[in-house]
Amino acid sequence: MELYNDELDRCDCNTIHEEVVEKVRSDMPDDDLLIDMADTFKLFCDSTRVKILYALMKAEMCVCDISVLLNMTKSSVSHQLRILKSANLVKNRKVGRVVYYSLADEHVSTIFNQCMIHVEEKY
Repeated sequence: MELYNDELDRCDCNTIHEEVVEKVRSDMPDDDLLIDMADTFKLFCDSTRVKILYALMKAEMCVCDISVLLNMTKSSVSHQLRILKSANLVKNRKVGRVVYYSLADEHVSTIFNQCMIHVEEKY
């Protein structure tokens, strides 16, 4: 682990690099898009939701399967799945009386995998 050195991380100048600021400003997405991105990342702040997403990366599963896997009540799992579904991170399909959940698309898997790679770098 790197030691934090305050002297190295502090900028002691008052120079504004206008060309850099303008270049980045011209590429900045709309605030609404950035807020939606922040809201999506907030969903990953809950370890239960992360566990559910990981499980769904491996297999399509119903609430009963997920609840047994995570040792949780079906009600708790259903609640988290509703949150994930409303954020378009998971989707479902019904077969008879059973509802199966899976990741909404490959983007969710990519986000999850990239985060895992980043976190594993410190181990």
